[in-house]
Amino acid sequence: MPAYHWPYCMQYRAVNPVSSIKKIFCLIIFLFVVAQGHSQKTKTPDFIFTDTVLLTGNNYKVCIKELEVSGTKKTKVYIVHREIQFKKGDSLLVSHLQKELEQARTQVYNTSLFNEVKFELVALDSVNISIAVRVSERWYIYPIPQFKLVDRNFNEWWKTYNHSLSRVDYGIKFVHYNLSGRRDQLRIYLINGYTRNISFSYNAPYSNRALTEGFIVGGGYNQRRELPYKTNYNDSLLFYPSNPVIKEKADFVYKSWYLNAGYSIRKGLFKKQLFSISYSHLTIADSVIDKQYNPNYFNDSVTSKGFFDFIYTLQYSKVNNNSYPLTGKTGFLQIQKRGLGFTGGINMLSVEAGYNKYYAMGKNWYGSFQLYAKIKLPFTQAYINQRGLGYGENYLRGLEYYVIDGVATALTKYTLKKKIVSFEVPFRLFPKLFTKIPFTFFAKTYGDLGYVYTKDIYTTRLNNRLLCSGGFGIDILTLYDINLRFEYSFNQLGENGLFLHNQSGF
Repeated sequence: MPAYHWPYCMQYRAVNPVSSIKKIFCLIIFLFVVAQGHSQKTKTPDFIFTDTVLLTGNNYKVCIKELEVSGTKKTKVYIVHREIQFKKGDSLLVSHLQKELEQARTQVYNTSLFNEVKFELVALDSVNISIAVRVSERWYIYPIPQFKLVDRNFNEWWKTYNHSLSRVDYGIKFVHYNLSGRRDQLRIYLINGYTRNISFSYNAPYSNRALTEGFIVGGGYNQRRELPYKTNYNDSLLFYPSNPVIKEKADFVYKSWYLNAGYSIRKGLFKKQLFSISYSHLTIADSVIDKQYNPNYFNDSVTSKGFFDFIYTLQYSKVNNNSYPLTGKTGFLQIQKRGLGFTGGINMLSVEAGYNKYYAMGKNWYGSFQLYAKIKLPFTQAYINQRGLGYGENYLRGLEYYVIDGVATALTKYTLKKKIVSFEVPFRLFPKLFTKIPFTFFAKTYGDLGYVYTKDIYTTRLNNRLLCSGGFGIDILTLYDINLRFEYSFNQLGENGLFLHNQSGF
């Protein structure tokens, strides 16, 4: 689990809370109407049992005489076999067949390589069975042109900065999610404009014959014309330079380059270990460490810093869907050592852990709770090591607008949801890729608690106090595990708002 990952996230403040609540309830009613209008053909089941002449009995076993995979074009067949817990020639208890097939289908689908995964079981005789795995591959290549305003919205760019093209990022992001058919990923980013980003990464999870070991390599170069140099009392990031006129014409005030490599071990189905090392070199504008801004940016009187990161990560995942779990559990433990020393500068030892539990409650009701904690030693840390809540997925729903920095962080989330409708819409534009687009809608309510500790030097109004928030909303799950979350949230500051989050399995 990456420590400082920023997913794509859009957030909107609701102008009229009552109006927003009404809109959400109207949307729920609309979904039930849509469901009635889309009562099409019955969805093909994920498991098909043919000619069931098998004997019954808890201790009765059958032999897997055949185990075939069809539908793969790019993906190597042995990558599919790698995710199935049974092999050709194995014997299984008849009473466990359904459970075994469900687990195998889940594991194959969670590779994120296929749109559909179906298992077909045929009884050849009373003691032998044949299992056919039929998959439909996803599209793996994504060359995505980039043209993005760096400002918060179009109006700010148009009025404050006189629609200057110097405040635009442009370029291309190329991603291949299955380069050689072995589930290896290649990413190349070529971005220019207000910021510059030239980077690449290659992740080969199965580099040995046993398909238990892998490696990661990457590197990049970044330049920015503004950088967050401090978090103010109201838990908002302050950017250097702060003057809009200077900022528009600013030279690059932040430059960095990095190289990283990693080695992974995944011998079973659910546990994975990752050992990684990286070297980063950062250079910032001289004025950033002045008293006027933040002399503790590097916790040292320098404007350039190079350092190593050594990271060990242990992951566990056994859920029905990696991108949108409804049942199962996940967990991780990460130990990171930054720098070669123990105190001063950017030296840091951090321990981070998380545990998530998802469970079915019957009648399409589901519950989940998530626990997360992180501690950084020593407690006197450079500003760049102070990230707490408000980064990536580590935030309280209802406090998305705030960043709460610190050296010790705790977060817990609880969600109760109900699947309210599920249907498929025919789509014939790309028949070789997919012929229908599935939609599933969930209504939910939730509550979050969090706490971030920091030393007095970085104190803001949300540090060192118990934080709480809650709300309700709608989740929409569709093709390629795209997940849209509409959430109306409240927090202890008396604020409320409607937020939109977007995530994808790819």
